[in-house]
Amino acid sequence: MKAGSSSERTWRVLNLLADGEFHSGEVLAAQLGVTRASVFNALTGTADLGVDVQRIRGRGYRLAHPWQRLERGEILRWLGADAEHFDIEILPQVTSTNTLLLQRAASRVASGGTPNGKVLAAELQTAGRGRMGRTWHSSLGGSLTFSLLWRFDCGLNALTGLSLAAGVAIVRALNKLGAAGVRLKWPNDILTAQGKLGGVLIEAQGDMLGPSTVVIGIGLNCSLPASLAPQIGQPACALDEVCAVMPARNRLLAVLLRELGLVLQGFGQSGFPALRAEWEQCNMHQHKAVQLHLPDGSLVSGIVRGVSDSGELCLETAQGLRHINSGELQVQRCDF
Repeated sequence: MKAGSSSERTWRVLNLLADGEFHSGEVLAAQLGVTRASVFNALTGTADLGVDVQRIRGRGYRLAHPWQRLERGEILRWLGADAEHFDIEILPQVTSTNTLLLQRAASRVASGGTPNGKVLAAELQTAGRGRMGRTWHSSLGGSLTFSLLWRFDCGLNALTGLSLAAGVAIVRALNKLGAAGVRLKWPNDILTAQGKLGGVLIEAQGDMLGPSTVVIGIGLNCSLPASLAPQIGQPACALDEVCAVMPARNRLLAVLLRELGLVLQGFGQSGFPALRAEWEQCNMHQHKAVQLHLPDGSLVSGIVRGVSDSGELCLETAQGLRHINSGELQVQRCDF
């Protein structure tokens, strides 16, 4: 099985192995109505996708880590009355939920478009994308990756600060689920003191004067297998490290969607200024000395003084206060 092309049978077998217990090839074959060889072939190459399937003669197959599957009905149950605001679809595997949802939105314009509140969640992404073209690494059941489509009457120029607003919604949701010490890093990272917990990627379609459509992609680490750490390349953490009781992934998605819906509705009416103070309260680097790597390759040092009403970073430098709309922020000592 090649990465990005797993078969339906592969996912049927993985579903049966989700409990983390051993299942013999004979029993799996009987449950699926196929041969034992077909079961073996279905699991060939799963390691290429980061799925660790153990094979022990005489005992059968099992997943090294039990997999808590996403289930649409369970997510809707947790959403309760808010379920009517979302159209949820769960896919076993995609390259990128953002890419697929953007493609759908573009291809269905003539027929009225993809509905507002459309959600694509994937059990496994093989080419998840982060900001600045980075790869988002995830493992089966070890993360929550999804994209939400939202429509605004305003134009693209009125959407400044939207990624920061999404960050506020995520912090609200995680706080309600008992996560400790969750903070924000400008412009779109979710952090704890241990490292990066997740991130937001926003991509937009539309006109400067409106209307506009955005796809908000969110990735959160639920757990971090040791095999994944070398691929990430930066300090990282997971929800099971900061939650006294790890929330079920279905509940996690429901609470995130509820808070995102509330924030996006408010953003459509009042923009980012109404959320600015709350974002600054969550800012990991508020009043700290930092160095900012700008897109043109230059560096600027200063002290973070919050953000503007349009979501720009306010940086106090030796030359005065600067408003910066793009860059990579790092903490460092800064003397001037």
